[in-house]
This record gives sequence, C-alpha cells and structure tokens, in this order.
Amino acid sequence: MDHDEWTDRLDSATVTVDGHDLEMAYYDEGDGQPLVFCHGIPTSSYLWRAVAPAFADDYRVIVPDMVGYGESTMDDGFDRSIRAQELAVADLFDRLGLESVSFVGHDLGGGVGLRYAVHEPDAVDDLVLSNAVCYDSWPIETIVDLGLPSTIEGMDVDDLTDTLESVFRDTLYGDADDALVAGLVEQWASEEGVVSLSRNAIGTNTSHTTEIDPAEVTARTLLLWGAEDEFQPIENAERLEGDIDGADLVGLEEANHWVPADRPEAYREELRAFLET
Repeated sequence: MDHDEWTDRLDSATVTVDGHDLEMAYYDEGDGQPLVFCHGIPTSSYLWRAVAPAFADDYRVIVPDMVGYGESTMDDGFDRSIRAQELAVADLFDRLGLESVSFVGHDLGGGVGLRYAVHEPDAVDDLVLSNAVCYDSWPIETIVDLGLPSTIEGMDVDDLTDTLESVFRDTLYGDADDALVAGLVEQWASEEGVVSLSRNAIGTNTSHTTEIDPAEVTARTLLLWGAEDEFQPIENAERLEGDIDGADLVGLEEANHWVPADRPEAYREELRAFLET
C-alpha cells in the first residue's frame, strides 16, 4: 500500500490537549477487541502499513498519527511531548468509545504506551513495546539536533527531507523499501512540516519516561524488539523484562530500530501468537 492509499483510508477526530482542540488522524478498520498501533519520531501511522491491516479480520485496528505528525494537526502552538501524546491518545480512545485496548507502541509510541499502561491500568489489556524509548535511553543525537533552533533555522525543506531519507536508508535493515521511505519523509516536505518536526524534537523530554516505574505495569506485556538496534538496544528490553512482572522478550534478528518494517512477517507472527495466547 502506497502512502496516498494509506492516507485515503484515515479518519479524523478532534482531541483536546491542554485546552487545545487538535485534529488527530487515524486508521480504523475491523471489529472486536481494539488493537492500537502507535508510531514514534520521525515516522507516522504509515510505519505500520505492512503489519496493522493484517489484524483487521479479528480486531478493531486503530492506528493514529500522533499530533504534530502525518495527517494530524501540525500548526505551531501546542505541546508534542510524550505526556501530551498520551493525553491525545487517551482522548481519542474516549471519543471512539474504547473501554480497554491492546496497545502496540514503537519508539516514542512505546513510551506513550508505557505511560498509559501505568496511568490507566484497567484500560490496557495487553502491552507490546518495540524498540521503545524508556528510562533515560533517549533522545538520540539526531533528534536532539533537529530540536535545536540553530539547526532548524539553517535547514530548508529539501535539506530536511534529504537528511531524513538518508537516516531511514542507513538504518533500515537490508535494502530500504522505497515506498516506505518516501511515505515517511513526505509528511515533512513543507515549511509547516519542518517547524512541526522541530517542535516534536524539542518535546522529547526524558523526564516523561524516567518518572514512570515500569514495575507498575499490570498488563500482559511483550517486548518485541529489533535485536540489532543501535538507537534503543536490546539491553533496554532486557531491563524492562526484569522490571515488568511476567513480561516476555522476543528479539528479532536481522531487524534494526524499524522492526515493524524490517521484519513485518515475523512481527505479525509473534504479535498474533502473543495476542492469542
């Protein structure tokens, strides 16, 4: 599925965060237990294109674009931190009438899921964290640099999209999927996108993960990790496994940070096996 096909299938709802009404785009297909997939920085819901739709026959699959990303609101005037993203996602769940979910989070989206599972234990039945930000393991230098005013002021649209394309191509395992890279980069290809990504990067506050005690997670938990990640190494997953009671760790070889894209078939198989146990 190319990026245009994906975005054509997205719905939108107004969520409220810190008094701001923001449009949040999301994919919503299927019936049954809600199964949510949450992306990280600097991706979008499109990251899940080869994973999420495969579950729509058995689950209600919901894949949001976090605010400040993808087809969601990008204007310059609201918080995009993990704290704010948690509030946005929670409000989306309320507006969709979801009482509980199975939550799958990658990178920043994993940090959102971790916070939500701690703060709303009755609302998360299953928690799947993939190469998630946690503890004080982030942000990485590339994201820190994007959040510096001096960096973004000296960078035009072409500079930013070239940089992001290079990052994705260098860190996807094996040969990069051209359609995936183009779709993930396209969202930032405007002046508004440049500013939005900078604001997203500025909002990467490690306090929002260090203040969370993973031992408070009560949901069934799977740590489904790309084993060759240079950004969020598997040692972080091992630490989470020790802190979260009953958590299972599955490391996928031949997968870097972008594990849902690097190993989509294996990812689907491991996720389904966990959900159906």
